[in-house]
Amino acid sequence: MKTNTKTYVVLGLFLMAFALPSTAQTRKRTSTKTTTTRTTTVTKTPGRVSSKRVQYKTPKKKVVAVRTVPNKTVVKHNGQNYYYSNNKYYTASGGRYIAIAPKIGFRINSLPPNYARVRFNNHLYFNVGGTFYVEANSGYEVVDPEIGTVVSELPDGYEKVTIDGFTYYEYSNILYEKIQVNGSRAYEVVGIIDME
Repeated sequence: MKTNTKTYVVLGLFLMAFALPSTAQTRKRTSTKTTTTRTTTVTKTPGRVSSKRVQYKTPKKKVVAVRTVPNKTVVKHNGQNYYYSNNKYYTASGGRYIAIAPKIGFRINSLPPNYARVRFNNHLYFNVGGTFYVEANSGYEVVDPEIGTVVSELPDGYEKVTIDGFTYYEYSNILYEKIQVNGSRAYEVVGIIDME
C-alpha cells in the first residue's frame, strides 16, 4: 500500500512539474503584450484634437491646381459637386481642379483594385491610400476609422506633426502612432483632427 501511495505522490509531483512552467510562460507572454499595448495607448492617445493644437513639422504645402481631371466621376455631397479620379478627390476653383482630402460622407460606387481590408471591433474597413470606406447603400462611403485601428503602412503624402510635445503621423486629418505588432512595424489610429 505504501508503494502505491509513493507512486501516486511521485506521479502527481511529476505532472505538476510539467504543468506549472508552461502556465507561467503563458502568463508572462500575455502580460507583456497587454502591458505594451496599454503603455502605447495610455501615454499618448489624443482622441479628437482641435486643429489649433497641431503643429506641422514642414511648412504648409503650396496648393497645386490642375487644368483637367481625366475620367472624373462627379461626387455630390451636401449640394456641392466634387470630382473623383485616380483615387483622389478634387474641387473646382476658377476653371481648375484642386486636390482635396476626402470629406466624411463622400460616396463612390466601386473601390479601386488596390484597396486593403482592415478589420477592427467587428467593423470591416476598406483602406485606399489612407482613405477609409465602409459598405453603404450599394456603394462605399468615406468614414473616420475608429481609434485603435491598425494599418501596416502609412499612405503616401503623410506628414509628421507634434501635439503637446508628442510626434504623430497625419494623413487626411487622421493621426497615427508607430507601434510594433508581432515584431513588425505598424501604425495605429490614435486620433482625429477636428478642423476649426
